[in-house]
Amino acid sequence: MTGRRKRALLVGLAAAGGYGALLRPRLRRWRATDAEVAAPYPGAHLVPGGKRGATMATTIDAPPSQVWPWLVQMGCDRAGWYSWDRLDHGGISSQTRIHPEWQHIQVGDRLASTPSGNAWFEVAALEPQRFLALRAPLDLGRQAQPFDTAGPRPRFYSDSTWCFLLHEVPGGRTRLVVSGYASSRPRLLTAIADFLFWEPAHWIMQTRQFRNLKRRAEPSAHDLGYQPRAAVAPDVTTTGLAVV
Repeated sequence: MTGRRKRALLVGLAAAGGYGALLRPRLRRWRATDAEVAAPYPGAHLVPGGKRGATMATTIDAPPSQVWPWLVQMGCDRAGWYSWDRLDHGGISSQTRIHPEWQHIQVGDRLASTPSGNAWFEVAALEPQRFLALRAPLDLGRQAQPFDTAGPRPRFYSDSTWCFLLHEVPGGRTRLVVSGYASSRPRLLTAIADFLFWEPAHWIMQTRQFRNLKRRAEPSAHDLGYQPRAAVAPDVTTTGLAVV
């Protein structure tokens, strides 16, 4: 190995070490409280052998009843994902209004996760205005195509949930806590992919979605006459939650 390659390798290792020690812990619990990170999170049973992933949160100046309609109409074949549309919606802008025809979903429904419709999130659990779990089982040996969760898992797979938990907090606001569970094989390779790509990518997309959900849900609440209280630190706790 040449001196230049050795230096490049050392720089890469140092960057990865710095990211893992300093930045990654912050990204994995972005704006979530200690209580939200430590408390049990619904949906642990949805992915067999799954481990909890990142926990991220935001406060929206609107009650859960005004946030929930934006969540249930998500999907590439529906309202979009309210994130970076060029990356996850084929460049089509996510919707900026509530569509009544997309407000009725149930467990087992599929929400397209790609513009082509070849991959999707399955509605794995839902409790109106409180909890929504979207599951993405992928066969990594078939160009990341979904597999049937009723049968055996493929040799190489990723099985994960993307969950939205809503709490009403003082002032008629919503504390939105996003987390989930995942299982995969081969674990070493998927862990490296998570560390280098999927976790940073999730942070980029999730924080963008938070911002756009706030922009959409908060004006609709004001239009209905809701006036939030002056900004105060919410007393947020997730202890005592029932597991969905």
